[in-house]
Amino acid sequence: MPATDSPTDTASGAPARSRRLALGVLSAGMLMTILDGSIVTVAMPAIQGDLGFTPVGLSWVVNAYLIAFGSLLLLAGRLGDLIGRKRMFLAGTGVFTAASLMAGVAGSPGVLIAARFLQGAGSAMASAVSLGILVTLFTAPRERARAIAVFSFTGAAGASLGQVLGGVLTDALTWHWIFFINLPVGIAVLLVALPALPGDRGLGLKAGADLVGALLVTSGLMLGIYAVVKVEEYGAASAHTLGLGGLALALLAGFVVRQATARTPLMPLRILRSRSVLGANLVQMLMVAALFSFQILVALYLQKVLGYGAAETGLAMLPAAAVIGAVSLGVSARLVARFGERNVLLTGLVLLIGVLGLLTRVPVRASYATDLLPVMLLAAGFGLALPALTSLGMSGAKEEDAGLASGLFNTTQQIGMALGIAVLSTLAASRTESLAEAGRPAPEALTGGYHLAFAVGAGLLVAALVVAATVLRRPRTDSRAVASASRTDSRAGTGGASQAGGPAGAEAPVVTAEREAGLTAH
Repeated sequence: MPATDSPTDTASGAPARSRRLALGVLSAGMLMTILDGSIVTVAMPAIQGDLGFTPVGLSWVVNAYLIAFGSLLLLAGRLGDLIGRKRMFLAGTGVFTAASLMAGVAGSPGVLIAARFLQGAGSAMASAVSLGILVTLFTAPRERARAIAVFSFTGAAGASLGQVLGGVLTDALTWHWIFFINLPVGIAVLLVALPALPGDRGLGLKAGADLVGALLVTSGLMLGIYAVVKVEEYGAASAHTLGLGGLALALLAGFVVRQATARTPLMPLRILRSRSVLGANLVQMLMVAALFSFQILVALYLQKVLGYGAAETGLAMLPAAAVIGAVSLGVSARLVARFGERNVLLTGLVLLIGVLGLLTRVPVRASYATDLLPVMLLAAGFGLALPALTSLGMSGAKEEDAGLASGLFNTTQQIGMALGIAVLSTLAASRTESLAEAGRPAPEALTGGYHLAFAVGAGLLVAALVVAATVLRRPRTDSRAVASASRTDSRAGTGGASQAGGPAGAEAPVVTAEREAGLTAH
């Protein structure tokens, strides 16, 4: 009987209903944090006018969240492995919910920025362990693929829905409600998570309480992300950028050395020996950096060039969210089971290259139906790429490292986002300025700047495609092999890690399937 039909999972021992409820809790938590990352963007002008932010100060409404989120993910993921992933998820959700209330009632720029930093910290704590909890709950290959598809959908579509919701709430009520809306959701997640998520005691702090390593990686990531997000203000070759960037690299290099020599490392370097983990994280960094140009610059193009309002902009991008959801939830898991994660990922990347390729030709006076709607529909590639990439990014981690692998995967996502913001927005602004100085009208100058950013983003996606094709040489696991593996696991009555003595979760059943199909694992 296929794993998806079983009333319980043989590895986790949890009833199917309980696991589905846990998946709903994890997805709701992810949706809340992802929405909060994008819901702010369309409300920025209202926040600036109400609280009196300077143009430079306003950027910190986004930067404070991004810096805290990106720099704490790796530490939070490992701490989740040590003290218990459920505890870390509950603590992070609580911090995020309380910080949302603080942001909603903020009456000054300083209070709002502090609240956004705390929101980022809470998001990091909850998000870092979510995938780790998921992969220990869903161990059968098909079931895990479907669970990851649902989880990935909340992340992929949440950003687009955030822009819609942010525009509607800001126009209909006030910007305060983009934060207040988190309160009922956060409280509901906490109440349901307490009984729904599996309890885990963790390995104990003695298994990896490397305080020096924690200080090195957190400070290095924080300085690095800060330097990147300030590139547009100071310039890529400035003493500020080069100095902080060099210091950040030195701290991160010191962290790697520390992990290679520490008796109880915070991040055991064995996790990077897996080609799937290393390659998936690199592909994700390139892909997320490239797609910043779609998520943010398309919204700016709609508003600044075509004259759309906040709510209208969100609705214009809604087809992208819809098609991503349809592909993620409807077909991605079946395609992964039939053709393998690598092939599905490559197909998704090709579609995304088409998205940015079309955007390099979008005119100043565009028709939504002919110039933009095809772009939104091709965004289905993200619904293919992200679930496959997530499966690959978690596949090489042992059960005791699941939180760390989850934190690492989310960290590279945030680094990619920061790089996309710094590089693509700087290139777009520079190109726009040069065109304006040459006498071009403002809409034409803006469009020219966006064209350059879209072209560079397409180049990043091509690089991601090359890495995926060359590094992620994972053999195909077809549906018959997966079903055979599921039957083998059911008869054995053991989980992936205990059966194969290797990576936890789906990795062992996949290896079994590969052997039964006459393939050799990488």
